[in-house]
Amino acid sequence: MPATASPHVFDTTTATFEQDVLQASLEQPILVDFWAEWCGPCKTLGPLLEKVVASYHGAVKLAKVDVDAEKQLAGMFGIRSIPTVVLVRDGQIADGFAGALPEGQLREFLDRHVQALPPADDEPAEAPAIAETPEQAIARLQQAIATDADKPELKLDLAVAFMQAGNAAGARAELDALPANLAEDDRARRLRNQLAFADALKDAPTAQVLQARLDQDPADHAARDLLGVRALIDGRTDEALEQFLAILKADRGWNDSQAKKRLIAAFSVIEDEDLVGTYRRRMSSLLF
Repeated sequence: MPATASPHVFDTTTATFEQDVLQASLEQPILVDFWAEWCGPCKTLGPLLEKVVASYHGAVKLAKVDVDAEKQLAGMFGIRSIPTVVLVRDGQIADGFAGALPEGQLREFLDRHVQALPPADDEPAEAPAIAETPEQAIARLQQAIATDADKPELKLDLAVAFMQAGNAAGARAELDALPANLAEDDRARRLRNQLAFADALKDAPTAQVLQARLDQDPADHAARDLLGVRALIDGRTDEALEQFLAILKADRGWNDSQAKKRLIAAFSVIEDEDLVGTYRRRMSSLLF
């Protein structure tokens, strides 16, 4: 991946990382992109990261780490799959994600931590970005796969896009076709958990019926469990985690410790790290 001439993007190494990233992050957040030349998703994500970072006009910088050249640095961060991106602020990791996110989600990620600066007087204002829809991502990835079928990582991207579009069957088909090395990718594991939650609702009663059961019998853990799964799939993550915690508090061994398993699986699919950290601590307080 060629080096960029942008003043907001730079390559860093094990030797320069402390000064370039850790020390610099005391003044402004630094986004660190762990990538490799052979990684297809990295080639998709890299230009998007540079574009998005540039739109913040210096409020954040992007440091790029070639994991093949900087194995020690990648090891220090426990990088298990690429691309992996972490945000460093005040000398510590503040947030991160794995996989090639679309532009809209990249902006949502950065907006949680960084406020863009206005452009310089001689810099034209950037037009508002239009986020790629899951359907657009599916069409783009299917075309890319038809052009270059030797990049299995594109199939993982397609599986994620199918799931985002609500097509669980399509996601499952692409996931099942992945080679062994990608089947254990963090995104693949997250997707399997998402599919497991979707499977749990097959033939399940409606939310109204489940709530009526729970109102009649607060110890109906099966109803509470399904209400939690439905809340999670609908994006009401706090509500979902509260339902699973309530079961764990009442009977942590219920149905072969299903509440604990639900919580752990939910943690892997929820992107809000602060929320996950809060509920991890609450789960631990009930278990230990």
